[in-house]
Amino acid sequence: MCRPLHAASLLDGVTDPEDGRLDISNWLIERKGFLPVPIVITEPAVGLGGGVALMFVRNGNRDGAAQAGELRVPPDLFVVGGAATENGTKLAFAGAMTSFGEDRWRYRGGIGRTDIHLQFYGIGGSLGGGEHSIGYALDGWASNQQLLRRIGDSDNWLGVRWSYLDLDSKANLADKPNAGLRPVDSAQRASGLGAILEHDSRDSIFTPSRGWSGALEGTFYDPAWGSATRFQSYRGRVFAYWPATPDLVVAGRVDGRSARGETPFYMLPFIDLRGVRAARYQEENTAVVETELRYNVTPRWGAIAFIGAGRAWGRKSSFGDAFTVVGKGVGVRYLIARRLGMWIGADVAVGPEGGAGYIQVGSAWR
Repeated sequence: MCRPLHAASLLDGVTDPEDGRLDISNWLIERKGFLPVPIVITEPAVGLGGGVALMFVRNGNRDGAAQAGELRVPPDLFVVGGAATENGTKLAFAGAMTSFGEDRWRYRGGIGRTDIHLQFYGIGGSLGGGEHSIGYALDGWASNQQLLRRIGDSDNWLGVRWSYLDLDSKANLADKPNAGLRPVDSAQRASGLGAILEHDSRDSIFTPSRGWSGALEGTFYDPAWGSATRFQSYRGRVFAYWPATPDLVVAGRVDGRSARGETPFYMLPFIDLRGVRAARYQEENTAVVETELRYNVTPRWGAIAFIGAGRAWGRKSSFGDAFTVVGKGVGVRYLIARRLGMWIGADVAVGPEGGAGYIQVGSAWR
């Protein structure tokens, strides 16, 4: 005999017993549910589009360890999804972030099938914009796998990674002499082995309010392990969060990236800021600084403001001669899962080429 499904039992999974507000903590943690994350794409580089990602959470009760003064153990996350845009871009992906061995080990990885349509603006933006850019598509597979080991009982981690891309470039950009590319820069297969030193003392992996995370990364691509060309990529970053008052969180980001050798054009660093067109400003080196303020208007609702600046330099210009790109904007946040510290919301940002909107789940910084 079937039991009737009461509205109250449904609400138990999507409301917080502490304040009665919409909250999916119990749905994700106790009922082993999933969070459907809408993907709304307004990125000018690929046009309007959308999709959906399903996020599953396991061991969500681990966050209680932080309250007992023990090492914080984040929950395990699993995600699968897909998206498409009006310019023909399509993407399907799956990934996971898990810990094991009493949180001595952490794994992060994902795989995706892509058909991405973008514009190349030349090294250092040498082609300019609009009609002067060159359209191209990257159709194939991408994978990134990473394994980290905790150093002692600290918040520091040492890890290894393998990054692999096998992408069919549907434009021969090497035939464009003013693009600033060499023939080897259009290589289609990249396989890199790397190392990472990381620190993570944030109070949440989703939307931190205190602590900081930072990393030094180096990945080395070589024909000896499957790469078409030999090159190296490096990254150093710090994301820091400080609760200035009980309702105000001040956050800062410093992010530098570099590439050396026979780097495929689609793997050159670019300025990554909200409001700035993806892959618009590419060079051998990029540096970004950004700050964000989040003010909790109520325990559930927050307002944010952010501004960042970046430069790209290397082959075409020195750091001192490079153009400073600025992106800035505002946003709104809602605490959708209190027990996980997860806020969701939307941002509107403005950069040199206009504005864009973003749907955010957790922090905007990756």
